[in-house]
Amino acid sequence: MLIGIDVGGTYTDGVVFDGDHILSSVKVPTDDNNLLQTLLQVLDELLNSLQNVDQISRIVLSTTLVTNILATGRGERTALVLIPGFGLPHNAYQITTDTFFLNGAIDFRGREIEGLDENEIITLAQQIKKMNFKRVAVVGKFSNRNASQELEIKELFQQIMPEVSIFTGSQVSNQLNFPRRAVTTFYTAMILPEWINFAGQIEAALKSRGLQSEIHILKADGGTMPLHKSLEKPCETVFSGPAASTMGALAITMDTKNSVVVDIGGSTSDLSLMIDGQPLYASRGAEIEGKLTHVESFSLKSVALGGDSPIIYNHETGKVDIAASRLGPAACFNGNAATVTDAFNQFYELGLGDTKRSNNFLGEIAALAQIPINELCDQVISQVFERLETEIKAMFLQWENEPAYRVWEVVNRSPFRLDRIIGIGAAAGIIVPQLARRLGVESVIHAYSPVANALGAAIVRPTMSVQLHIDTQQGICIAQPGGEVESPGNLNNMQMEDARKLAIEILAEQAVQAGLQDYAQDYSIQMEEQFNLIRSYHRSGKIFDVAVQIRPGFIHKYKGVKI
Repeated sequence: MLIGIDVGGTYTDGVVFDGDHILSSVKVPTDDNNLLQTLLQVLDELLNSLQNVDQISRIVLSTTLVTNILATGRGERTALVLIPGFGLPHNAYQITTDTFFLNGAIDFRGREIEGLDENEIITLAQQIKKMNFKRVAVVGKFSNRNASQELEIKELFQQIMPEVSIFTGSQVSNQLNFPRRAVTTFYTAMILPEWINFAGQIEAALKSRGLQSEIHILKADGGTMPLHKSLEKPCETVFSGPAASTMGALAITMDTKNSVVVDIGGSTSDLSLMIDGQPLYASRGAEIEGKLTHVESFSLKSVALGGDSPIIYNHETGKVDIAASRLGPAACFNGNAATVTDAFNQFYELGLGDTKRSNNFLGEIAALAQIPINELCDQVISQVFERLETEIKAMFLQWENEPAYRVWEVVNRSPFRLDRIIGIGAAAGIIVPQLARRLGVESVIHAYSPVANALGAAIVRPTMSVQLHIDTQQGICIAQPGGEVESPGNLNNMQMEDARKLAIEILAEQAVQAGLQDYAQDYSIQMEEQFNLIRSYHRSGKIFDVAVQIRPGFIHKYKGVKI
């Protein structure tokens, strides 16, 4: 048996899945101030529905902890120390107001071309200490090729301010692109201690319940990683909620149609795209607070519009609007403000909760607007559909820049064609069919649409990746993670086919070590690059970079879900 729990901004869903059936499901309000308690409440209700908890083999959690820390500004103030080397001016890397710069440089082949200034490092450390920073991120350009300068700075910093937590770019990300590595390291430094505390509490809670199950965390790319692995890269859990919805949509359809997934929650509506039945990835990585990172992610958009979005009367314009910030649950569910849910409840006579409260709170706004209640509801509902339709069309303009989208158009020799909209979430059954009609496509509302996100979390498989770097001229062959690799022969004779084969072999070895040998053959090539080194008009060597991963997907046993 498998358990999947998805923490949303408003509700937390959980399911127990076995074979091809959902045995039980739970939905409870999310307490943003105590996510752990919400998770455990859902877990306990699921466990109470089972006769034998020993049969639970794995628990997968999708959590908004990282997203909440960043969105609410609760992350610890963090200093970002950069060694940008030569090239762009420092202001091009002003990622945060607390960004500091040091001299030093590593070139693209990992060679030190400018040494560090120890006095400069000591002076900066004293300044950072005086400013009472508790966390520092140190990132050098091309540190994924040679981390020696980062490590030297870290060592000096630790001597001067041992009470400060210090993180290095080479520790967090081994991919090229200095600004994205800097951003990823910065956010990791900001959130890691809180994540470590959260993970420790989860482990303790499971032990206290006598559970021996594997515990995994859902990542933004739709795969999972063991809880202990998440301590190395907590940023990968950002956007795990939309990832759960996307994988849930795939789980309830299992075909090759082009689909937009619309997950309508209480606070937001999340949009994603599936091309030929496969989720579209953000080729440039996840975007956090407007900054690109090295976090692999689906191409997503969260719209500040959900069932709990409050309805307001704008005195300046004299119009009825839908506010972006959630004030609480719908009035019909004992909230203190009229919401989108109340408008649908009243207009379509859905009978949700206390319908009198919906009528009363809507009546107050209708009186301000001097219109009948039903006209108010009609205006609100029209705004909901217009907003979602506009956002989907805007997303298509963004999706057009993704390689997979363009490839589809080239292969099919026609503009991209949307087949349908898949609705996820409790409100999807009311909104998505009408939205699909407006866009001229089909709609899919499954019996398990309200908990498809938790189902998606439960059945996705673990993923891992390996990046291989080979410099034949310098005799370098390094895998990340893993370190130096014994070359399979004379590097001077290396071809891209050989580099690819070696990367796949290394991935298979590491998969065995991680207990993922069953998925070692489910790999995909993320990146292949070859550069010829020229000296005196002759090729003097080659540089190969290959990235290969166990691609996201479902566990092998999953063949679909029956109602």
